[in-house]
Amino acid sequence: MRTTTSRTVQLLTALGLLTAGCGVGAAGSGTSEPAPETRARALEVAEAWDGSPAAEIWSRGYYPMADPVRLPEDAFHNDADKEAYLTQNFVLRGDLPETPEKDAKVTWQDGDSLTLPLMGAWEAYEQLDGDDSPAPHLTVTGAKLSETTLATSRGPATVPVWQFTIEGYDTPLTQVALTPSKPPKPPIGPVGQLGNELWELGKLVEVAPDGRSVTVMAHHGACDDGPAVDVLETDGSVVLSGYIVGTSDGSCTLQLLAKKVTVELDDPLRDRVLLDAFTGRPVRGTD
Repeated sequence: MRTTTSRTVQLLTALGLLTAGCGVGAAGSGTSEPAPETRARALEVAEAWDGSPAAEIWSRGYYPMADPVRLPEDAFHNDADKEAYLTQNFVLRGDLPETPEKDAKVTWQDGDSLTLPLMGAWEAYEQLDGDDSPAPHLTVTGAKLSETTLATSRGPATVPVWQFTIEGYDTPLTQVALTPSKPPKPPIGPVGQLGNELWELGKLVEVAPDGRSVTVMAHHGACDDGPAVDVLETDGSVVLSGYIVGTSDGSCTLQLLAKKVTVELDDPLRDRVLLDAFTGRPVRGTD
């Protein structure tokens, strides 16, 4: 079964297998004090990226900062439908249209555009359907090509989408009909291993409409007070450093937990590269 990391996290959450650690609520916020043990690494990442060829490639590409799938407005009717979506169990009971166009444009609000290959309806459907088991499923009865606005690394953009009609739902499920640009080779490598000082971040959840805050999935363990995220801002980048607080000694179950953390920025994100200090790579809205 083909399953993205974000879809797996959603599924584990729904099944009660991915939960917050002791003393952790359902949502978090960025720490108001910097984490001194992460600042040196953040500076290294910022210096490597700012003005680099990788940053130039990133500034010209199409990199979504939001989930390429949007659910029907009334999703979900029941737990079975939710399980079907999370496990990518779809059934086709209709015809999917041919795609006469080979290319499509991403158009940003400032007028810039980028031409990319258009994903056909069948390919887009296969992005959704990764399970052929007899378990609960969602039934697709048709599709049509349309457009929507999507958050990207260069701001909101108009992108083509396939609108899939789902049996029993009044509004469609949409799948972006483009594949992101190939990311550049990072100018700096990842940290060697996980530790209390620095943890790899999960996906980007949201950029505030005014660009002055970002929400990410931050990881932590089962025997701590949860994650925190430090931020380092430069003219060309915003580096996020994920770490955990309130660690306890003694034996602990081996669990990788996740929690939303919102980080306030001094200046709007705009087209600055949002980076993960641990990986040295951009934080993506998709996995």
